[in-house]
Amino acid sequence: MVFSSLSFLHIFLPIILIATLLAHAAGRSAASNLVLLAASLVFYMWGIGASFIGILLLVITFNYVLGLWVDLNLKAGRRSRMAVTFSVICNVGVLGYFKYANFFVAETEGLRVALGFEPWLWTDVILPIGISFFTFQCMSYVFDIAAGRARAMKNPLTFALYVALFPQLIAGPIVRYGLVAEQLRERSITSRDLSEGATRFVHGLVKKVIIADSAGAIADSIFALPSGEITTTAAWLGALAYTVQIYFDFSGYSDMAIGLGRMFGFKFPENFNRPYRSVSITDFWRRWHMTLSNWFRDYVYIPLGGSRGGPGKTYVNLATIFVLTGVWHGANWTFLVWGIYNGLLLIIERITGIRNHADGATLSPLNLAARRLIVLLLVLIGWVVFRAPDIGYAMDFYTAMVVPSGFSLPAIVSLDLRTMDLMVVAIGLVIAIGVPTQVRGPEVYQGRLGAVALSGLMFAAFPFALIKVMAGTYSPFLYFQF
Repeated sequence: MVFSSLSFLHIFLPIILIATLLAHAAGRSAASNLVLLAASLVFYMWGIGASFIGILLLVITFNYVLGLWVDLNLKAGRRSRMAVTFSVICNVGVLGYFKYANFFVAETEGLRVALGFEPWLWTDVILPIGISFFTFQCMSYVFDIAAGRARAMKNPLTFALYVALFPQLIAGPIVRYGLVAEQLRERSITSRDLSEGATRFVHGLVKKVIIADSAGAIADSIFALPSGEITTTAAWLGALAYTVQIYFDFSGYSDMAIGLGRMFGFKFPENFNRPYRSVSITDFWRRWHMTLSNWFRDYVYIPLGGSRGGPGKTYVNLATIFVLTGVWHGANWTFLVWGIYNGLLLIIERITGIRNHADGATLSPLNLAARRLIVLLLVLIGWVVFRAPDIGYAMDFYTAMVVPSGFSLPAIVSLDLRTMDLMVVAIGLVIAIGVPTQVRGPEVYQGRLGAVALSGLMFAAFPFALIKVMAGTYSPFLYFQF
């Protein structure tokens, strides 16, 4: 089920919200949790079918038992290394099978045939939606218990709700257990929670349906071109459109998830903080998909030694993190190259000292603008290989960008191109780059004046978003594929 669908907006959400509020009004947090757990399982089955619910329940059960095991070891003064290792092996094993089995078979098939072996009889493995997010969330739960940052949840239904809570189940943000442990046990839902949550949800819906989907129509049309038909104009337009699409699509989902969570009494962490205004790649990764970046920092980078072992060790650790980040995104060489590319940029920034100005506070206005433009260009270049179907296509796309090959758009793109979509891409770039952080960021929801102004703007745009939803022109969120 998609947040930006009529079935969710007009059927699922109103029913679940009313049922949850009634349970809260009766003062029964346990009943409220049961309502949300049942709703979350229905949400997941509605989206991908009942056949995959067993995978989610298996992961929940396995990590619930592991959490109790680690907790018992800590109480008895025993080490929990075996349980933590078991958690990593099993969770990564489940994720690896569903996400990379098809890739492994496809990559080795040609070699097997060349060596005289019979081709494998293989049925493609279907990827369960959200598996990258809920397995990482489960691993963080076990890690935090082992580190003494949290205690195991004794109630299995409450733990199941933590993992399966529908606002963030499919595409994050990745919520640490410690952030919501008390809210799972007892929480309140105030009129302010409902109003600010609804505003945040509508904000995300507008970003997704109006901006991301309009930009996506252009990007999809251009990235569907045969490589020989990509002109220089088409290449730059496609890269710009995808740069707008992926930000507004994913940050729009995060806004909707955070807003929904707030409406049900949960406070989820922020996942984006104006990343296209970054002054370095280091700054970009502090602002983009922050819950994933923080996950890799706390559970991989720091345990590997972080920056404590000298420059050489730091560079190896950074490279490792971004290879894993690329692999996490999908089973394609393009994601690995994208991860390596970002890792190399971070290493270069450390070597040159650019990261020392990561907050931009000491830069002149001219230098600040130049740095932001350069970072945006570097990020855009990375998005090309991230979006491309394979490495060969990405190389042809890059060639078209730097080697003049015609400044008109291919006929098939021109036919599909709408002036409104171009205007929306331009507006999206202005919003993402030009609006100061002080007037458009997570903190705007805290101030009364900012909240009122944003509410008025969002609800003015809401009817247009609903028209697009009713017309069936919305598309699935990009991060569903990860």
